[in-house]
Amino acid sequence: MSSAYMQGELLFLHAITSLHPGCGTALGTVDLPVQRERHTQWPTIPGSALKGVMRDNCRRAVGAGSDADPAIVTVFGPPTSGADKHAGAISFTDARILAFPVRSLRGVFAWVTCPAALDRFNRDAAMAGKQVALSVPAIKSSTGCLVGGADLVTGNKEVVLEEFCFNVEGDASPVARAIAPLMLADEPTRQRFLSHFAILADDQFNYFVQHATEVVARIGLNHETKTVSDKALFYQEFLPAETMFYSVVIASPSRNNGKAMNPAEVIDYLRTALFTGDGLPVIQVGGDETTGKGLCALSMTEK
Repeated sequence: MSSAYMQGELLFLHAITSLHPGCGTALGTVDLPVQRERHTQWPTIPGSALKGVMRDNCRRAVGAGSDADPAIVTVFGPPTSGADKHAGAISFTDARILAFPVRSLRGVFAWVTCPAALDRFNRDAAMAGKQVALSVPAIKSSTGCLVGGADLVTGNKEVVLEEFCFNVEGDASPVARAIAPLMLADEPTRQRFLSHFAILADDQFNYFVQHATEVVARIGLNHETKTVSDKALFYQEFLPAETMFYSVVIASPSRNNGKAMNPAEVIDYLRTALFTGDGLPVIQVGGDETTGKGLCALSMTEK
């Protein structure tokens, strides 16, 4: 997807702290679950939420205190009060999960994925015009896995994740080497990913992303009695730190008659606003910002 009319890129998010892309209240045991895809039950970050976060970060980066900046309005669209004037020139797909951290008997934890997630990543990368073309291996059995290094492997040639044992069937290094430079912005984490990466069967990955999240009890205390306030005890679900997502960014020509921008300029504006400066580019996504949740390191495919 690279032409005079549209240009695509891949945007990657690596959770540095626990993440809560919430979906409101629920009737189950978890009062505040995370957002999930309806058909897979895999965690996701809505594209609308991602676009709002990107708009806010771009606004801060360029020093615009409001939505009056012409470039902000051109790229992201007018504020709600003027939404009928024109659409923005950039869009974000829902962020999809690519790798999920799971507790491991060896190596502390592993980043796990599955053939279905890798196949979807290949398709989405091609849609963005990026020929990543991961070679997706097959898993021979439901208890099999492929590993990127020996750090996760026990003396019995097994990988133990949570309470489950998986037999090592092959090497996941080619996939890890293809993902790491795209997904991870800092070199130490990149090197750790190479040796702590595993590919599981689809059903096993599905189990972990549904049942290996963090569920935290949240309370509010009455200041006078130091007891729990009425209706102030609830359970909230978080995606663990180290979870990895990606989103397809699609840029179109400006629809703002007051400022012309082609797709390449739209992408360059986003890239400059997010990645210019010292240190690791970090944004905050989801709820509980004031308690340090949702901090995500960013990376993006190059021109």
